Amino acid sequence: MNKEERYAHILGWFAEHVPVAETELHYDSPFGLLVAVILSAQCTDKRVNMVTPRLLHDYPTAEAMAAATPEVIYEYIKSVSYPNNKAKHLVGMARKLQEDFHGEVPDSVDLLQTLPGVGRKTANVIASVVYNQPTMAVDTHVFRVSERLGLTTGSKSPLQTERELTAHIPRELVPKAHHWLILHGRYTCLARRPKCGECGLRPWCRYAGVQEK
Repeated sequence: MNKEERYAHILGWFAEHVPVAETELHYDSPFGLLVAVILSAQCTDKRVNMVTPRLLHDYPTAEAMAAATPEVIYEYIKSVSYPNNKAKHLVGMARKLQEDFHGEVPDSVDLLQTLPGVGRKTANVIASVVYNQPTMAVDTHVFRVSERLGLTTGSKSPLQTERELTAHIPRELVPKAHHWLILHGRYTCLARRPKCGECGLRPWCRYAGVQEK
């Protein structure tokens, strides 16, 4: 089985069995999602979803959050990981949005990365989820699952994984494939004990094939 066939089988399985795949972060605006994604770094979506309703109720826009201080924002987000840094990033991000983008979240990965607290992964999430662009955010789940399935081979970095995935996945499928891989890693292809026995992708999975030999 060559790589093109592997991609075709795996993407076909996902399309049939997981027709709806989307972020598990709760949000109701581009700004709200940007806040949530910044908070989600090394933190669970479940925890972030517990924090954002009150935070975004009181600071629903870049303009409102830009007028706050990191010390005030910290009190809203202190239960997430690295709250001190994230509070500074959120206020800095909001002020940058106000100063450079009239309070609107840009749709360019490069421009998004000029915002405090926004790296390539976060920028790709926003471009994909909000603007439906063919950008692939590579987190630990995407990196692991792509290697195990054989979609990537010996990838040394998230950027290498991103480039290989976007080179083989049809552009119109990239935003959804991002969620397919994340959700598969989160609930089936677990880091320590993958649930290979109940995984429908076993016929095309390099990792499962090695385990069964």
